[in-house]
Amino acid sequence: MAILGKIRSKGIFLILIIGLALLAFVFTGILDQGGMGAGNNLSSIGSVNGEKIDLDDFRTQVENLRRGRQNSSTTQAVNSVWDREVRKTLLEEQYEALGISIEKDQIWSAIVSNPQITSNPQWLNEDGVFEELKLKEYIARIQATSGTDPLAAQQYQAWINFEQSTAEVAREQLYFNLIKAGVGATLSEGEFAYRMENDKLDMQYVQVPFTSIADSTVTVTKSEIQAYVDGHESAFKVEESRDIQYVLFDENPSKADEDAVKAKVSEMIENRLDTRVSADSIVGFRNTTNNEEFLAENSDIQFNDKFLFKTQMITEVADDVTKLAVGDVFGPYVFENSVIATKMVAKQQIADSVQSSHIIVPFIGAQRAPANALTKELARQKIDSIFPLVRRNKAKFTEVADSINADGSKGKGGDISWTTYSTINDNTFDRDFSDFIFFNDKGDIKVVETKFGIHIIRIDDQKAFKEAYKIANLGLAVEASEETVSNVFNTTTKFEIAAKKEGASFLETAKENNYTARPVNKISEFDENIPGIGNQRGLVQWLFEEDTEVGDIRRFDLTNGYAVAQVTGATSEGVSSVEDASAKVLPILRKQKKAELIRAKYAQTDISELAKAASTSVRTANAISMQSPTISGAGAEPKVVGYAFGLGEGESSSLIEGEKGMYMVKVTKVTEAPKLDNYSANANRLTTQQRNVVNLQVFNALKDAAEIEDNRATFY
Repeated sequence: MAILGKIRSKGIFLILIIGLALLAFVFTGILDQGGMGAGNNLSSIGSVNGEKIDLDDFRTQVENLRRGRQNSSTTQAVNSVWDREVRKTLLEEQYEALGISIEKDQIWSAIVSNPQITSNPQWLNEDGVFEELKLKEYIARIQATSGTDPLAAQQYQAWINFEQSTAEVAREQLYFNLIKAGVGATLSEGEFAYRMENDKLDMQYVQVPFTSIADSTVTVTKSEIQAYVDGHESAFKVEESRDIQYVLFDENPSKADEDAVKAKVSEMIENRLDTRVSADSIVGFRNTTNNEEFLAENSDIQFNDKFLFKTQMITEVADDVTKLAVGDVFGPYVFENSVIATKMVAKQQIADSVQSSHIIVPFIGAQRAPANALTKELARQKIDSIFPLVRRNKAKFTEVADSINADGSKGKGGDISWTTYSTINDNTFDRDFSDFIFFNDKGDIKVVETKFGIHIIRIDDQKAFKEAYKIANLGLAVEASEETVSNVFNTTTKFEIAAKKEGASFLETAKENNYTARPVNKISEFDENIPGIGNQRGLVQWLFEEDTEVGDIRRFDLTNGYAVAQVTGATSEGVSSVEDASAKVLPILRKQKKAELIRAKYAQTDISELAKAASTSVRTANAISMQSPTISGAGAEPKVVGYAFGLGEGESSSLIEGEKGMYMVKVTKVTEAPKLDNYSANANRLTTQQRNVVNLQVFNALKDAAEIEDNRATFY
């Protein structure tokens, strides 16, 4: 009470203090966003050529997309909406500059030619033909009632959205069609393409492979790699990225957790005293007469009322389980992440394969029932009237089945061929049908109702009889206890503290504790999945925070444990460093140096002499074209083939640098393709190929030329 009195006496003072603290908090936020003048940043997730993308609208689109795609992550939705907004903004600029617009009649024409509209049953007449009038009446109706009927309002808004998207698609199509109209190939280009494909040559060649010189004998310096990168900067552009290493701490159940679950399962096997009522005992798994009810109340594994063959059981325990007498229990044992006790419920000899035939009358509501299906009552009456006629008359059975069946057995006398018990399940074969054919005798015939209709089923043959077993599995999942979870947290914290100590090495600390430090390189700002961990957007965001530096360490909560991560590298946007480029550049430069060494070693100008000097043989390759520059025995060598096509018959080349070695070639035969009267077909094919890539290439060109500000990482 004394404390409360003091607070009351200082009320005005405390209010002032709290007010100042809140003001400081808000002011700090303003400064963090770049001051009072940077307010626009708070309402924009980015811009394209100065056109801002509204943050609130962006967020709404992301949420709508996530609702429509249940399996997509937030990052996937964000990236998808971002790509869509960038595309929309870039194309809008083009439409405005070119004066492209779509009129109402064009939009309507696009709508009534859309299969999504023309195949909708509610706008088809009784002959199944689409009627525009029906569609117009529907639109008018939902528009008129949208102010009073919430469902109509929702439907009308959906229609407006559909109209808008149709207009967007039509404008985009018109824009790209205008560009495609200016794209094509000339007859000369058509002729060139024809000759590329059909001119052939035969040649002899000698290959001196680059592998004939050991890599260890060729030295490539860092300065040479740097010079190559400087001369090919466009090929070595890199985005900003980070490298990490991390140690994973899983909250896996301990041996004590497993033993505790084993004890619990063991206790449930036998009858036990009910501690709530001293005079009664609880019936155990072994003695229960209602396995389904017992497992529903006590087990993570529910009762499967189905016979299994030995091969369908858990392999590790199948021998022990099949030896059980009915009523006996094997276990408990551990399988995957559960402790299980298995009880033998029944044994029976059954056929693994059964041939059967059927007559079927579908009814309204049955799966795959036709539009003219009978009611269930009438279907039953029809089957009952047929049954006496076909029960002992196979010829009549065949005649009726071919007459009324509408499935794959029509024309086969109702034969559905052989069904194998060990390969079917309730998802692939109706249980009522399978129960009859597998648990009755050859020649039996009976009326059976399934989810497909009313059947008359006849068992024609049975084979491969073997012992089958019906079992019940009492199983409980083994989960980490609170004690285990606490121990994992403590272990994680100890490692984090040790790794953060001044002078400590993250990697060495992991090794000292027998932990594995896993490296992950080239993580980009918009990544969300970390190999070995999964979706860890929070970790990626931390990597790109302004105050995160190389060497920093942080713990992250996972679904089933923790990861302690360290930043090991940071790459800025620009050109690759020598170290990063080495893997790509080193083989190139090494090959160039080997080419010079081979040129210096072999001065021969005759192909046979070169083969002798290089201790190899002269090989032949026939029917080579420029379109497919593959040399038999050497693989794809476009440069070598191109050089060969520049030679005449009987001419030899000097040494040519190829992909896999140095080559000398001698052309033995040139076969020119016969001339055509007209090369328009070839030109048309080229035109089609070029136009097929217009949309992608034009958009990429617009995107490359645009000034794009991307603030996604700030908000997501």
